[in-house]
Amino acid sequence: MVDSITVEVIRHSLLASAQEMAQNLCRTAYNTVVYEIHDYGIGLHDAEGNVVADTPGIAIFTGANDFGVQKCIEFLGKENLHPGDVILLNYPYWSCAHTLDALVLAPIFAEDRLVAFSSCRVHLLDLKQKDAGYVLDSTDMSQEGIFFPAVKIYQRGKMNDDLFNIVKFNSRMPERTVGDIQAQVSACQTGERRVQEIAKKYGADVLTEALAEIIDHGERLSRTALAKLPKGSWTAVDYCDTDGIDLDEKIRMEVTVTVTDEKMIVDWTATDKAANGPINLPRGMTLAATMLAFKALTTPDSSVNAGNFRALEVLTKPGSLMEAVPPMPTFTIWPGLHAVEIITKALAQGMSDTVPACSGGDVCTVMALGVSAGSGQAWIEATNDAVGYGAHAEGDGADGIMHLSEPGCRNNPVEVLETKAPLLIESYGYRADTAGAGKHRGGVGVQRTYKFLEPASAIVINYKTKTQPWSIGEGLPGAPNSVLLRPDTDQEQRVGVSYNHFQAGERLVNLTGGGGGWGNPFERDPAKVATDVEMGLVSVERAASDYGVVVDGCSFEVDEAATQKLRTSRLSA
Repeated sequence: MVDSITVEVIRHSLLASAQEMAQNLCRTAYNTVVYEIHDYGIGLHDAEGNVVADTPGIAIFTGANDFGVQKCIEFLGKENLHPGDVILLNYPYWSCAHTLDALVLAPIFAEDRLVAFSSCRVHLLDLKQKDAGYVLDSTDMSQEGIFFPAVKIYQRGKMNDDLFNIVKFNSRMPERTVGDIQAQVSACQTGERRVQEIAKKYGADVLTEALAEIIDHGERLSRTALAKLPKGSWTAVDYCDTDGIDLDEKIRMEVTVTVTDEKMIVDWTATDKAANGPINLPRGMTLAATMLAFKALTTPDSSVNAGNFRALEVLTKPGSLMEAVPPMPTFTIWPGLHAVEIITKALAQGMSDTVPACSGGDVCTVMALGVSAGSGQAWIEATNDAVGYGAHAEGDGADGIMHLSEPGCRNNPVEVLETKAPLLIESYGYRADTAGAGKHRGGVGVQRTYKFLEPASAIVINYKTKTQPWSIGEGLPGAPNSVLLRPDTDQEQRVGVSYNHFQAGERLVNLTGGGGGWGNPFERDPAKVATDVEMGLVSVERAASDYGVVVDGCSFEVDEAATQKLRTSRLSA
């Protein structure tokens, strides 16, 4: 039996290897969504496909990679995997994401046997989906691009030119798409080399035992945390704005979370039937989103491994929104982002001192694309704007931060957007009065104004604009997200999800939501309210109306007598 010190040395070696994979990926990728935003999922897995180490990127990719690796093993068979093989998988129902979130993986051999896998998922720019950039209104999988059902792009170390030619001739941006896939290959091969070095140092048997112990220890940690949680069953409902087809009909999502001494059961079977548009989730994506919520609740301070989730049971219904089956469209998988916070909403009924209120609630994406007037080359750039986080029992929600589904991600820097695309970012900053008031306030969202310097298209993807971010206790909800097209013109329009065309000089403003508040706003320390006013996060008017605090707009001093009078009158009303 391998000793605990050796296990810990191997565990940290694997984590370092995963981090090196990410660094290699970012050095070699062509796409700013990868190397600037960190829209990737990287993992090392045991021989059964169970994750043992990852590196932060998009959190919901971690569980999705596990599912994809295991589907690959099932489809190809271990006996058909060989040293030097590299596999491409983007079939949504197996890979657990839309066609552009392609998974590349490599089997790892040591002492002539399969001991592990490396995996790397990134967002590719184009694989012949019906619309350039993103698909918002597909009604069938055949409209969502070309599929690769676990195919070998390298066989025993030899590049499969035929498959790369298929990619090349089925992409609007062949050089960048092929380049990003090769960057994924490089990342996987980096992981392969490092794991083989560990196996050479300790032996394949010791490595295999260590991987099993890492996973078992992850299970012990999560079960210990689960035992300390309140027990019960709670149900929550929230909504996705639209499915992209029936634009005026909100999509209902319902979850029941049951916590026992032995497990947490997350039941999605009451959620709406399959959507007509492309927001249906492959089961692996639903699993991954649920795993993120479970991880945050039980073992947030330790690295991810498959054992963390052995006490989690996820129930879905085939053919529903939460378990898409062919040929259901799956391109725009935003309900997977919402799912994390709907679980939290249910848990808040039984453990309001443990979980936070809702954040701004979405990954607020703006994607611009066009053809350069100078070079004649197609271009595409995107970024996700930050939201306010929900308040919690210990304090305020964070202001303007990436959505909780992407904890390792960043914004695309302004300088990069303006260099890579004919865009000018005219303004960017916090959005005042968007935080839900409470004893602890939510975080504020942000506002970013994009000016188009050449004719272009812009895709905005935000599925939480029709409902407010929910609060806890007597807290107030946060302000919702929205996108303003062509502001201050007779064509001004407020939207959530849309594909738009702009002329040079026209603008788009992305307005992201604030987090919900926690507790009674009239219990908030007036000095904190005054600081929020001074920082430009709360207006003088909202300080009075939401918190009952009278703040001087010039000195930012609290009028204590007026505040006492206002709060007393409000409480007695």
